[in-house]
Amino acid sequence: MTAPSLPAILYDTLIVAVGDVHGCYERLCALQDSIYALAAEHAASRRVLIYLGDYVDRGPASCDVIEALLAPPPLPIEVVHLLGNHEELMLSFLQGGPAWPWLMNGGVETCWSYGIKPPEISRDESGDTELRNMLLDNIPLAHKTFLLRLKLLHREGDYLFVHAGVRPGVALDAQAPRDLLWIRDLFLDSEADFGAVVVHGHTPTHEPEVFVNRIGIDTGACFGGKLTALVLSGAERSFLQT
Repeated sequence: MTAPSLPAILYDTLIVAVGDVHGCYERLCALQDSIYALAAEHAASRRVLIYLGDYVDRGPASCDVIEALLAPPPLPIEVVHLLGNHEELMLSFLQGGPAWPWLMNGGVETCWSYGIKPPEISRDESGDTELRNMLLDNIPLAHKTFLLRLKLLHREGDYLFVHAGVRPGVALDAQAPRDLLWIRDLFLDSEADFGAVVVHGHTPTHEPEVFVNRIGIDTGACFGGKLTALVLSGAERSFLQT
C-alpha cells in the first residue's frame, strides 16, 4: 500500500504565514527581518508572505504595525493580508456601529496609537460620533484603504489560510465570513477533513498547534508570548519566532 502523501504547496514555492500581531510592532519588525533573511537565501523562485489578521488592538502600536505592513518588502515577494475579527470590529465602528464592542476588545490601545484619548468604555453611545470623527481624521488614508482591502482567505496547494478557522461540514468555498473571522471550539475540536490543512490564528496558545487538519500559530504576542510564523516549502514545515 502506498503511504499517503504529506500536505504540500506548489513546487518551487516558499510560503510564510504570520500569526496575530496585535499592535506588537517591535516583534513584527524582528520577525520580518528573519523572514526576509530566510527568503533571500531560499532557492524557491516564488515567495509568498501571508499575514493572518488581527494587526490592531491590545498591543501598544497598532498604527506602527499597519505602517510596517504597508512598507514594500526588500526583495521580490507576494504579500497577502487577511482580515481578522479585530479589524472587523474596528471597521464596524468606523462605518457607524457602536464603539463599545471594539473598545472593550482592545480598541482603547488602538485609539492611543493614533494619538486619540479614548473615552471610558460604556454602552452609552452618546460620544461615539465624536470619537469616530476624530479617528477618521487621524487615521491616514493609506491605513483606511488597507483595512478595507483585507481578504477573508487564501489558498496555496494543500493549505487554506484564514484568520479563525472554518465550519466543519461546510465546503471551503461556502464558508460564512463570520466563521472565518470568529469560530473557535467547533473548529478547534473537530477531527474532520476540511478539504485542506487550515492555517489559522485567533486562538492564542503557548506554542504552535499542529494537527492533521489544522495548524494554529497565534502564540499570544500581545499577552507576553512569542510572535510566530509558519514556514512551508514543498512538504516541509518549520517555524520562526520572536
